[in-house]
Amino acid sequence: MSTTTPFALLANAASFPWAEIPAWPAAEFVRATANELNRGARLCAWFGVRDQGQTRLVAVLAFDSDNALAVGRSTPFAGGYPSLTVTHPQAHLFEREVWEQHGLVPGGHPWLKPVRRANENGNAPANGEFFRVAGGEVHEVAVGPVHAGVIEPGHFRFQCAGEEVLHLEIALGYQHRGVEEALIGGPHRATMSQMETVAGDTTIAHATAHAAVMEALAGTEAPLRAQWLRAMALELERLANHTGDMGALAGDVAFLPAMSACGKIRGDFLNLTAMICGNRFGRGLVRPFGCRHDLEPERAAQLMMRLKTALADTRQAVAWFWDAASVRTRFENTGTVFPAQAAEIGLVGPAARACGIVRDVRYDHPAGWHRFGQAPVAVWPGGDIFARAKVRSLEIQRSGEYLLEQMPLAPEGPCSLEPLPPAPDTLAVALVEGWRGEVCHVAVTDSVGRFRRYKIIDPSFHNWMGLSLALRGAAISDFPICNKSFNLSYCGFDL
Repeated sequence: MSTTTPFALLANAASFPWAEIPAWPAAEFVRATANELNRGARLCAWFGVRDQGQTRLVAVLAFDSDNALAVGRSTPFAGGYPSLTVTHPQAHLFEREVWEQHGLVPGGHPWLKPVRRANENGNAPANGEFFRVAGGEVHEVAVGPVHAGVIEPGHFRFQCAGEEVLHLEIALGYQHRGVEEALIGGPHRATMSQMETVAGDTTIAHATAHAAVMEALAGTEAPLRAQWLRAMALELERLANHTGDMGALAGDVAFLPAMSACGKIRGDFLNLTAMICGNRFGRGLVRPFGCRHDLEPERAAQLMMRLKTALADTRQAVAWFWDAASVRTRFENTGTVFPAQAAEIGLVGPAARACGIVRDVRYDHPAGWHRFGQAPVAVWPGGDIFARAKVRSLEIQRSGEYLLEQMPLAPEGPCSLEPLPPAPDTLAVALVEGWRGEVCHVAVTDSVGRFRRYKIIDPSFHNWMGLSLALRGAAISDFPICNKSFNLSYCGFDL
């Protein structure tokens, strides 16, 4: 490993003794983190851990080119510290969250306001002031949190000059369930159900990340057969959601053939997951130390046959989509996020890859079955809606090819192991490339191996700012299609 860093180095889905993680006073810790970010690292997690009545800051960094993760922490403190956001905007939401949860004030933070905290009545987020643009021709448009149709709640505040969007500020937190707080002292009997519903359409990715954390804390890993089955289910989850998104994008430009076909095919992919475990979203499949269900040869053969049919149907529907000049014209040069912006704010997943950034956990930090057979990374330059749709269509193709290649390679052996207790006073990290991007779970255990802190970062936490940037200079009428091109999770952000 070529990375040289003062932080503790570890691989994906691995653990490290809590006492041996390097620690600095808060100001020095911020400088040390900034130095690593300047050297090419990116911020996966930044959170607080209570310690002796005060709080430690913890940073998890990714050195993608070296397939390495790095962890550092501050010494316990209270009060304030110099903001990392001033020099590295990707820390913006992380520092707001730490301030909200622990009262640590990042001095110099440009826009410090709550992320999820409830108002005094406890019935909505305490959003605070919204940014306003001054000018005689400037007007403000407030959208949500209640929206038309079947959609989660979120508030969007536009500053516009005529039709042009000068600034969009997004306020979430309407679905804050207190998941992280409920995990303290766990794992509990409800823990796995909570993991599977962090974001319901990302059940496999979050469940796999949690299982990997638990296995790392126990110093073991799931059997190869379980690792294979998790990888197959993860790609089926990707296929279902990307296909649904292609249909939704077609619907937003009134291209009904692809909309109708993709909506139906999405259900076909979900039904393939149900063939494995009885649930279309994969609930009940992944568990720490293995999988609760196996896939015997007869069902595997049937699944392969139905998969080939669904992939052929998808190819036809996506071909209609890209053959339509009206679709391409509507998508090109609309809702653009530039590569420098994407890198600066830390975009992940298809949103990053649509800006030409090669960033995919399956490639950069392979764990589980992806160590043996990596799915090719789909990248497209441009950063606009066209690029985000193109990356999705490429990932549908490549995930399908990956499944057809890997399904016959199922290893023999058990699908689960007997559970082992988590190690005390240990930190474990797991990254999984969900269909929206990087899912990050970090656990810190106490002296008896229970969760002292459990941190979850859904890819939407990184990517909502990308939607704001995509709208700058665009027409406000482009918002629905821009929003759909990201298709981020409200509940995954709210937790």
